[in-house]
Amino acid sequence: MAGTALLLGVDGGGTSCRARLTDVNGNVLGEGTAGPANIRFGIKESFAAVLQATDECLEQAGLSLEEAHIVACLALAGASEPTHLAAARTYNLPFLHTHLTTDAHAACIGAHGGKSGGIIVVGTGSVGWGIVSGRDYRVGGWGFPVSDEGSGAWLGCEAVRRVLWAYDGRAQWTDLTKKILERFEGDPHAIVRWMGQARPRDFAVLAPLIIEYAARQDSVAAELMRGAAHHVDVIADRLAALGVPQLSLAGGLAPHVEPWLAQKTQALLVAPQGDALSGALWLARTEAEAFARSQQVAGHR
Repeated sequence: MAGTALLLGVDGGGTSCRARLTDVNGNVLGEGTAGPANIRFGIKESFAAVLQATDECLEQAGLSLEEAHIVACLALAGASEPTHLAAARTYNLPFLHTHLTTDAHAACIGAHGGKSGGIIVVGTGSVGWGIVSGRDYRVGGWGFPVSDEGSGAWLGCEAVRRVLWAYDGRAQWTDLTKKILERFEGDPHAIVRWMGQARPRDFAVLAPLIIEYAARQDSVAAELMRGAAHHVDVIADRLAALGVPQLSLAGGLAPHVEPWLAQKTQALLVAPQGDALSGALWLARTEAEAFARSQQVAGHR
């Protein structure tokens, strides 16, 4: 297989990074996972995760980077911000050609096969993305804590806030808030020390606990799930107003938030055709075709 053009798709988020290597016919040669790849929190750390996941792909394929001619699409959280994207483009990556985009864009491409449609990603962060007649629209996803409402990070932050409210006597204790305080050995000052260093994924670690206690009818947990769903509903309303004809949900939190969504949001939902990885590979194929054409043109000069 040495010398064969290969396609690499990478989906990098705030919690983990996934990669898939295929041949030009779409046959999967290898898959890999690694740590977070949100370039807003470190380009070096993010690309280290990308390369680790890529190495896993290549090992499964029985190839080395030196013999694999890879056209890659790296769909990374944080790549929607111009300064972070510009800095990432200066990074020296060992691929034949690299296309950088956001994880939300790739998720939208994957969900609708490159056709008009929208996606709301609800994971560590949250963002809405729509494509209407080839034009891209973004709603939210400006980064935690000023944005990413309804996400796992938002849920965790709001839960911790309510723990402190209960400690102050401004709110009633519930099983959830008691359980979270136990994680900090009953010390609210430990929460303050922790939050000064915590990243979005650290707050999002609390999301499964909130989901669990919401199922037990805990009042705070249920309030938070309703709040998360409301923020997703608002994003859906805006995408619909922009002309997005249908929506899909993506992200680890999405199936847990979906039952709490408004009926009008649920009426817009369709099952995604694929995920961010398949979207990244769709974009990688498009880039590979464009790159090949540019090389042919250059060869005829």
